[in-house]
Amino acid sequence: MSTDATVTDDSILTTIVDESHQAPTFTELGVDPQIVAALEADGKTRTFAIQELTLPLALAGNDLIGQARTGMGKTFGFGVPLLHRLVNAEATSLRALDTTPRALIIVPTRELCVQVTEDLEVAAKGVQVTVDGTERPLSITSIYGGRPYEQQIAELQKGVDVVVGTPGRLLDLAQQGHLVLGKVGILVLDEADEMLDLGFLPDIERIMGALPTDRQTMLFSATMPGPIVTLARTFLNRPTHIRAEQANESAIHDRTAQHAYRAHALDKAELVARILQAENRGATMIFTRTKRTAQKVADDLAERGFKVGAVHGDLGQAAREKSLGRFRDGTVDVLVATDVAARGIDIDDVTHVINYQCPDDDKTYVHRIGRTGRAGRTGIAVTLVDWDELHRWELIDKALGLGMPEPVETYSTSEHLREEMNIPADADGRVAGARQTSEERHEARADRPEKRNTRSRRRTRGGQSGEGAKTTAANKPATADNSAADETAGESASAGDQPRRPRRRRRRSGGKPAGEAATD
Repeated sequence: MSTDATVTDDSILTTIVDESHQAPTFTELGVDPQIVAALEADGKTRTFAIQELTLPLALAGNDLIGQARTGMGKTFGFGVPLLHRLVNAEATSLRALDTTPRALIIVPTRELCVQVTEDLEVAAKGVQVTVDGTERPLSITSIYGGRPYEQQIAELQKGVDVVVGTPGRLLDLAQQGHLVLGKVGILVLDEADEMLDLGFLPDIERIMGALPTDRQTMLFSATMPGPIVTLARTFLNRPTHIRAEQANESAIHDRTAQHAYRAHALDKAELVARILQAENRGATMIFTRTKRTAQKVADDLAERGFKVGAVHGDLGQAAREKSLGRFRDGTVDVLVATDVAARGIDIDDVTHVINYQCPDDDKTYVHRIGRTGRAGRTGIAVTLVDWDELHRWELIDKALGLGMPEPVETYSTSEHLREEMNIPADADGRVAGARQTSEERHEARADRPEKRNTRSRRRTRGGQSGEGAKTTAANKPATADNSAADETAGESASAGDQPRRPRRRRRRSGGKPAGEAATD
């Protein structure tokens, strides 16, 4: 292995590694046979570069900082040694003395929480831990917002070895006394730079302040901004800083072909539909800046016959997890997502990424296209730039040195689009013969955010609704707008439910009652 080690700080050793060699197997690095068997059953035998470097240090219990691009296998870089140390903890401080967690993994988003938990469950499948001479399965649970407290509290009370969670819900349960942090011997901060962007740094510091000082801490991040470096110096004990890439390597995947087109807003939907009909297209992610646009694009593509799901903030957590699950298992092959909702989505076989709306900055652009070209695969990234987004794109192009400051004007019928995207000549923006079944339409409607109409317009006559003279309190709809009317109707009903007598009008003559006028 070609390495170049340089000391950049008194407490941080930075190691820059060449990825072009064949990495050793998990067995060769000394991972527990139970974990190796679980990984081999899932088709994983050899380590990625970041895993090869972190495993020897992490298995020994050292603090470390792992830095690598998205899709380079950071999860197993900390997950495998974490599980190994718990399995072989009978004679160490990590030995389970009660049912409180021994390892804590903090992640920035719900989606990443679910993803990391699933990856750890793959590596821990069939793995047994020994507690006072008795073997039992190693247990892992996820703690995040958007789900009821009761189930998560019940799992913690039952007993768990590893907790994966988001900062807000972890801190909440810890303050309530349901999550006991006093026995945590291994802490992992995953995607630390994303947690900084989302404003979670104060919560993380409060959680870390409640943990034992005698622990192993591993911090993983794609980038290392100043506050993350400060966090590492404060809470890590002489960590080794590992970067699994060349020092001068671009943040952009070399295996991802990038295209930028200047597109008209009214033609974007048709243009995207044509790209989705490209030959050899596999799983595809489409990014938007707003939640409303994400749902609109998903609905449009579904009407065109594509198998599409959506992930954005207006959807409930269950609907978001359902869409992600269907995307992972191939039930749908197109996922429309906003930037925040897509953080933590870790799927290796995405072939195309389409930026339906231009990203806000170069960092967001890198994050978006990092969904493809992962794990040694190739990918295609397409960015559609509207006329009012040209300035934003110029800044992204300049920051990353893409060499595409002026995207070529492109329409869904442009010949160069067909050639560059390998679109068949007969593609017309609609899947031939595809129609949603009634069940698919029902599921699509169920996944959409609920629309609530809070306005109520009712015609009134004499201060009462037009229906008020014909309806009683028993059959009026119970809404906030007619609650006062219901109370009035209720009082009338309690008075005997007698209909009101109509007023009698008598003709007068000369200002006197008609009867009196007749007697004069």
